[in-house]
Amino acid sequence: MSTTTQRPVTSVDDAGDPRLDADVAVDIAHLSEVLLGHYPELRLAARRLMADERFHRIEGQPVPEHRERVLGQLRLLAAEGDVHRSFPERFGGAGDHGGFLARFEELGHADPSLQIKSGVQWGLFASAIYHLGTERNHDDFLPGALSVAVPGVFAMTETGHGSDVAAIGTTATYDEDSEEFVIHTPFRAAWKDYLGNAAVHGTAAVVFARLVTQGVDHGVHAFYVPIRDESTMAFLPGVGGEDDGLKGGLNGIDNGRLWFDNVRIPRTNLLNRYGDVTPAGVYESPIDSPGRRFFTMLGTLVQGRVSLDGAAVVAARLGLTIAITYGNQRRQFASGAPGEEVVILDYAEHQRRLLPLLAETYAAGFAHEDLLAAFDDVFSGRNDTPESREDLETLAAALKPTSTWHALTTLQVSREACGGAGFLAENRLTGLRADMDVYATFEGDNTVLLQLVGKRLLADYGHSLKHLDATKVARVVAERAADAARYRTPLVRAIQTISDVGDPRRSAGQLRETTTQRELLVDRVETMVADIAQALRPSQKASAQEAAALFNAHQHELVEAARAHAELVQWESFTAALERVTDPSTRQILTWVRDLFGLTLIERHLTWYLLNGRLSTGRARTVTSYIDRLLARLRPHAQDLVDAFGYEQAHLRAPIASGAEAERQDEARAYYKAQRAAGDAPIPEKHHR
Repeated sequence: MSTTTQRPVTSVDDAGDPRLDADVAVDIAHLSEVLLGHYPELRLAARRLMADERFHRIEGQPVPEHRERVLGQLRLLAAEGDVHRSFPERFGGAGDHGGFLARFEELGHADPSLQIKSGVQWGLFASAIYHLGTERNHDDFLPGALSVAVPGVFAMTETGHGSDVAAIGTTATYDEDSEEFVIHTPFRAAWKDYLGNAAVHGTAAVVFARLVTQGVDHGVHAFYVPIRDESTMAFLPGVGGEDDGLKGGLNGIDNGRLWFDNVRIPRTNLLNRYGDVTPAGVYESPIDSPGRRFFTMLGTLVQGRVSLDGAAVVAARLGLTIAITYGNQRRQFASGAPGEEVVILDYAEHQRRLLPLLAETYAAGFAHEDLLAAFDDVFSGRNDTPESREDLETLAAALKPTSTWHALTTLQVSREACGGAGFLAENRLTGLRADMDVYATFEGDNTVLLQLVGKRLLADYGHSLKHLDATKVARVVAERAADAARYRTPLVRAIQTISDVGDPRRSAGQLRETTTQRELLVDRVETMVADIAQALRPSQKASAQEAAALFNAHQHELVEAARAHAELVQWESFTAALERVTDPSTRQILTWVRDLFGLTLIERHLTWYLLNGRLSTGRARTVTSYIDRLLARLRPHAQDLVDAFGYEQAHLRAPIASGAEAERQDEARAYYKAQRAAGDAPIPEKHHR
């Protein structure tokens, strides 16, 4: 049901922007439906479950008690939480991969530790068995993993090799005589580290190790390895480990380290979808190329990055809902009216801090829904091709770093925007910020992931030139150089300046056009990629060492190009989402939010646009002034835009966003008003004669 009558645009304001009737407002119910994305019922059901206090984090709880509480909650989820959706029907699932992640992303409302522990159990441990194993593995290992009868460990990362999985040191050597694999940790740096469930609760692990048989190393494969006696919870013979100890956040999860001293497991404990060993020790694989086999195996685990992207969006939404709600109630410093103080969200700088982050959060949310749809298309089998899998992996590698960094920034700014109240644990902002911190480095270090995206952009650029002969390639390169030279001369900037003279509205009007924003964002990505490709051309004829050194010299530019690409993806997703908003006034307000996001990106990279001649100095000034106008325009709708996220107090659980601050302010205002009316107010010293 709509909460606002649909109203068309009726006029134009003094900046040349469309203006709506004075009573226009966000249709919160409609916008909430749009924001729920592809799985509205599943998300709402998960939120209802997370409103149950049985799942809520108890702030300040000692680590051992927090860990046990989260384990109990995990078992409650297994019984009540519909957590098996992505698994086959014969194991109680529905083959619904996107729906599984949509529900997972909502768990952060209760406690991010519960969210991540469930991700370890079902998103990593059980999913590795499912995606990397065959039917024999499924029958043997999935029932215990899904029911949490077997709390599991996903043992990939090593102390000495985090994101570089291909270089891990743990070995799994096949013994033909006993038909067993021998799992071994050859040196200290090969200890498995930072593993959820490893310190206390885990009784089995999916261990990633180098498969060696008949003297040949066939690269990294996954093995199911029991690690603890289920009755005593003591390590099994040959298995050792230790607690990682107190962490910066997520202390409801028992992270720890594991090592193996020639631990023997049956040959059939190899998760053998992509590689197997016969009883005689012969290695077999449906994929001949070791490199392609490795990346195919890791590609099946991309859901971790997809889910973290969505979880980061939820965290940013929570933080902004708390901060903007508080900012709409907290009063500070005198206004022009006698005895009245100003609501802090009315201050321009407060709007500058929070509203661009709100716009970026909307963009991140819409981009995540597109990522979730791509993920479900691939894993459902509807569009499962090598190309679509590569596209999915690239998209996840672009968005996960962008959204997790954004969430960290948003939570920190939200905390500061709430002053001392934001620092109190009861208001959750510091706890959410601490729990989110590790999101930037697990399931792939953000910088490393962006490097992968940059390499894909370079590969795509190279493919675009492959069909050209040497003469045409030279012509393209020359045209690109001429284009760069043209933009870096004063001519283009002068043309912009002349066209804008005497009419700032014309400059602002062009900047708010969808085509102008797209051109500026696309041009930055394309130019950066082409410049890097040109700089790296000598590596084609260089030695391996020289080529590596040249690539390293341009690594920063490559990462920045990948970030620009991710920002463009978010902007495009936001722009496409506007078409799904059917209420005209809501769509107009959301278009302003999109414009704020796009122009904030341009302002963020204004130096690049100026140095590369894409904007004149005059038009660059217009970017900032138009952002200021957008902030003022969006200020009246800020509360509606966060209310549309659909969170109740049971999800926020922050007293400063509960209405308590408004009650305090109203009480204070009433007190001073009564004092003035009665004539009892003391006379300020400066007015006393």
